[in-house]
Amino acid sequence: MDGIKITRDNVLYGALKAWQPVDGPRVTVDTILLASFVKARKKDKILEFGCATGVISLLLALRLPEVPFIEGIDIQQDLINLAKRNAQENELDKRTLFSVGDLRAIREMYAPQSFDIVVTNPPYDESDRSRWKDSFSDATARHGLYCSLLDVVKAARFILKNRGHLFMVFRAQRAAEVVSTLVNEKLEPKRIRMVHPYPGKKATVFLVDAVRSAGKGVIIEPPLYIYDEKGNFTPELLAAYSLERE
Repeated sequence: MDGIKITRDNVLYGALKAWQPVDGPRVTVDTILLASFVKARKKDKILEFGCATGVISLLLALRLPEVPFIEGIDIQQDLINLAKRNAQENELDKRTLFSVGDLRAIREMYAPQSFDIVVTNPPYDESDRSRWKDSFSDATARHGLYCSLLDVVKAARFILKNRGHLFMVFRAQRAAEVVSTLVNEKLEPKRIRMVHPYPGKKATVFLVDAVRSAGKGVIIEPPLYIYDEKGNFTPELLAAYSLERE
């Protein structure tokens, strides 16, 4: 693509091949864990906020063959172009749609309560609380230049049907803020899983499944460790890198 350097990389050991920017949002462990955390029913309508190069949506299309269609929006045109290219080259373009869109203007793009599931790996930092030295594209994805946590949650609240699910991965040190924001916007956390690099180390990120207009009550799932005490990948981590579902 003109203007940005890109590489074509294997995802899930080659189950998916994805073009992604060298200096910009790239596939990480968080990407893989979020895609594996999502649960969906047959015929659910899924929308991904901040889809970047489309990897999460494409992984969901592979993992959830019973779901007929998955959409993704991102504010950056270059990334949407890559998402469309990735969908076509992985023969998933008939089950996915990627569009330029600003989630802060979600009311101008979609009718209320028009999706069953929202999936997002939003910026972990707020622009007024962090300093960045990354590329502009990467800073947009990581530092909240164009959306805050509250923007993401409010958009999800608007677009989700009653009892619809928001699946999100976020920085663990902001867990209290995330849960408070979700509850205030009537998105009740129902499943939470902390992710730790090693046993005995503090969590770095966490996964949350919140439900629109649901009752109180949350399940704290067993922690997920990336490595075991010997430095090997754990079975839970390896399971996330498999297309097979539990």
